[in-house]
Amino acid sequence: MKILTILRHAKSSWDLAGVADFDRALNDRGERDAPEMGQRMKAAGIRPSLIVSSPAARAWSTAKLVAAELAYPVEFLQRESDLYHAGSDKLFTVIARQDEGFNSILIVGHNPGLTDLVNQLVPGLTGNLPTAGFVSVSVDTDTWDLRGRRKTDLIKYDYPKRRR
Repeated sequence: MKILTILRHAKSSWDLAGVADFDRALNDRGERDAPEMGQRMKAAGIRPSLIVSSPAARAWSTAKLVAAELAYPVEFLQRESDLYHAGSDKLFTVIARQDEGFNSILIVGHNPGLTDLVNQLVPGLTGNLPTAGFVSVSVDTDTWDLRGRRKTDLIKYDYPKRRR
């Protein structure tokens, strides 16, 4: 059994003109939402053994804030450049490359690829994975190669504006 949690980075700032997309930081709402979503993951029993993030500033900051709430050592966070604006095919490839010894992985990245990935794993779940939103699924498999797998069980779908 493998558990995959997909997290879209928290809300980022567009305030600073001239800042490259890759370097955009979280805004105040993102700084509040990311730890809250980490707390909600923890409450749902989601305990990743590996967290892999896009290296973009907003994703990396989100990963660090969520990791702190999950008591996941920040020094074990991994950056994966292929997650930056990846489409679902690239996301499946990145996931498939992960060590089979990890049974629960959290991927932190960007839309629209994450929404596409979510809807391939849980068809019709959402038209848009909101910022700081996450989806966690379990898959009855021993491998991280999830391409073509249509049987997943939804563990949790949550986002900041969703009422508990």
